[in-house]
Amino acid sequence: MNILFVCSRNKWRSRTAETIYQSEQSHVVKSAGTEPSARIRISASHIRWADTIFVMEKHHRERLLEKFPDELIGKELVVLDIEDNYQYMDPELIEVIRSAVNAYLP
Repeated sequence: MNILFVCSRNKWRSRTAETIYQSEQSHVVKSAGTEPSARIRISASHIRWADTIFVMEKHHRERLLEKFPDELIGKELVVLDIEDNYQYMDPELIEVIRSAVNAYLP
């Protein structure tokens, strides 16, 4: 399963999620951001590659639906409701991400 994590700048939340799940054998993970200043900016190829897309907030979902409506057809798009209150690899962020994401993973 290909999993894409998305936040605004791909510096803290989505990058942390990618880091904590990248060592698991059952899936491949990537991360990207929606803003022009993102470390890795999301593209249509990211969307096509992903089986499941986890976005951190509702406005990320809305931005993806606006920019990539055709690519999102048939994709599982999940809003995690994780606000931008954490630094990269913050222990609390790791716990919040695992709690939110694990319910969706086999």
